[in-house]
Amino acid sequence: MKHMIIAAHPDDEVLGCGGTIINRVKKGDEVVVVILTDGAVTRYKKPMAKILRKNALACAKILGVSKVIFKDLPNQLLDSIPITRVIKAIEAVMAEIKPDTVYTHDKGDLNRDHAVIYEATLVAARPLPGSKVKKLFTYFVPSSSEYNDVDEKAIFIPNVFVDIKAGIDKKIKAFACYKSERRAYPHPRSPEALRVYAKRWGIQAGIEYGEPFRLIRETAD
Repeated sequence: MKHMIIAAHPDDEVLGCGGTIINRVKKGDEVVVVILTDGAVTRYKKPMAKILRKNALACAKILGVSKVIFKDLPNQLLDSIPITRVIKAIEAVMAEIKPDTVYTHDKGDLNRDHAVIYEATLVAARPLPGSKVKKLFTYFVPSSSEYNDVDEKAIFIPNVFVDIKAGIDKKIKAFACYKSERRAYPHPRSPEALRVYAKRWGIQAGIEYGEPFRLIRETAD
């Protein structure tokens, strides 16, 4: 099977899906990560984009990702460009990869890039005749998905949980590749918090460590 992880910024892929990626790779599946922005513009000086790209490739190597595709759309500015540009970027990768399963950002994320990508993915992965996409999920990104909980319509409510006990240490190790994105505990993007979140979601599903997802659509045989 082919799995496609759509991420707005370098680090979203491991924060939201790191444990699941490890599981799928162990099962012999192919996992492709698509990072739509450079993660640097508006946040860092220009050279940081190259550093984050290297970080993403190092992270992917640890996780076992088969390919990382960079689209270099403007970071933190996706709501300022035509959404068709974002849709076409996603559609182009889907046409190339032909994924069976797609993971994308959730609609309620506080980060505007995440919300735009959610909308764009719904269009790019719409169930047209001949579509290869059988499952579409959204995922939880610490320091974004939980910050919009003040709006009851935006709360992330997962309905699928993946047991990541075997891969939690490797997920945290992979995230460590992003030195500029790590924070001290109790920030949600600290190594300690990632473990706490995995335990929190695991408790909800009756497992030790979990990763949560919201199933948007599934086409069953």
